[in-house]
Amino acid sequence: MSAPILEVEKLSKSYGGVHAVRGVSFTLAAGEILALIGPNGAGKSTCFNMLNGQIGRDTGSVKILGRDTTGLRPREIWRLGVGRTFQITATYPSMTVRENVQVALLSHHRELGRLFGFAGARHRAEADRLLGLVGMRDLAERPCGELAYGDLKRLELAIALVNEPKLLLMDEPTAGMAPRERVALMRLTATIAREQSIGVLFTEHDMDVVFEHADRIMVLNRGSLIAGGTPAEVRNNPDVKAVYLGEGSVYGGEAAA
Repeated sequence: MSAPILEVEKLSKSYGGVHAVRGVSFTLAAGEILALIGPNGAGKSTCFNMLNGQIGRDTGSVKILGRDTTGLRPREIWRLGVGRTFQITATYPSMTVRENVQVALLSHHRELGRLFGFAGARHRAEADRLLGLVGMRDLAERPCGELAYGDLKRLELAIALVNEPKLLLMDEPTAGMAPRERVALMRLTATIAREQSIGVLFTEHDMDVVFEHADRIMVLNRGSLIAGGTPAEVRNNPDVKAVYLGEGSVYGGEAAA
């Protein structure tokens, strides 16, 4: 059996007396889709940002493709083969859809110096290939400022695939989308991930999206993992039922983003 793409061991982070993440451990395999869920303040975003190097960790280790990421900056982690999407999409509205992907490709190829006097043909074929993957080839010439929100999310996915990632981190990928768009985006992500053996870790509040698309689900509460397993196992876990029913003073005491 091949080694996991992502290995997290006893990851912890505190802010003063508040334990944002406590001793979280898990692994992620190639082609696997893993959801990280929990109530608001459970520690999901803090955990995500430690994996990506945006914030430092107090204790624990993170290995990506077997490499310890301690001390690496987000850009260095990205170059290991990690894609990332965010809750709020960020694109260049005045540039076309294709040009937004080309800018990301210039960065990937360490050619950002070519951005000034931007050459429209640079990495054009690769940009079009990526747009084709997410079903946006016909929108390549359209300015991003004219796109519907669901299309912006698909463009963000194309940009996240620029560096041919083996690990894709998606923070609230369907936030702000209509129900039908949410399903379509996650089906697209799952198809690409399985075809290209990309491990996907995502956070999500829409439980329909989570239970339809995740191979496994982890549940955080007050910074600690309280459950993990298949969707069926998590759905029937009494601790998870208590968290989502608001029982047991789940929302009181220590909390973190």
